[in-house]
Amino acid sequence: MAGKGISKRRLGRLLAALCVILLGLLLRRFGYDLGLPFLIVKYGGSILWGAMVFLIVACLAGLRRPIVLVTVALLIAIAVEFSRLYQTPALDAFRLTLAGKLLLGRVFSLWNILAYAIGIALAAVADAMLTRVDRDQ
Repeated sequence: MAGKGISKRRLGRLLAALCVILLGLLLRRFGYDLGLPFLIVKYGGSILWGAMVFLIVACLAGLRRPIVLVTVALLIAIAVEFSRLYQTPALDAFRLTLAGKLLLGRVFSLWNILAYAIGIALAAVADAMLTRVDRDQ
């Protein structure tokens, strides 16, 4: 079915990424109202962001080895985190917007990189498990 639209696998990854984005937005908006602890709201969002990066990379890259997908996703996440150290008036103004906060964040933190790595690993494991189940059917 090559060349006839989006594959089932890519569509699944895209839908999973959209679900992760929705979960992240809900966590950010309602996490404290639900009484969730600070660490869950703060780093849960970062874990979900890492998972989203993996799913988008996997969706765009198609059939690549999982280690390649994980490596690319991790490099993107690390690059975005380190970009927070670069300051310009325009970039800082963008970071103050909702889109800027969600896409780039505002403050550099090594803890965020750990959270991204956890999210990427969890998404990669889930993706591998679902791929295996799909192959077995």
